[in-house]
Amino acid sequence: MTDQTLCADTDRPTWPAVLTGFRGRCPNCGQGRLLHSYLKVNDQCSECGEEYLHHRADDGPAYLTILLVGHLMAPLLLVVFETWRPAPMTLFSIFALGCVSLSLYLLPRLKGMVVAYQWARRMHGFDKSR
Repeated sequence: MTDQTLCADTDRPTWPAVLTGFRGRCPNCGQGRLLHSYLKVNDQCSECGEEYLHHRADDGPAYLTILLVGHLMAPLLLVVFETWRPAPMTLFSIFALGCVSLSLYLLPRLKGMVVAYQWARRMHGFDKSR
């Protein structure tokens, strides 16, 4: 391992940054807001000045949201259907509302996690030493 790799691992720990990104905060200082609207990433942190222009979240947060919502709701749908046998419209209404609500809740948080992960791993221009 090179000295630069050791510095990169100790300087920016991944999990704390990802958890801070989930909360929608700056992965560098933990204070400034990462998003300025529902899914728009700020150009830089209002507290520490860290630039976010380098992020490449693209479709990653949407993919992760679909993955999580599908893996949570599909088994739940099966259990509810097998246990209570609700009317089809009742089942559809409850699970449609649940899927939409969970997706709207997770999407900005997962976007914050993806941007924070890129920052922690020094991806896409977040590495100042290059």
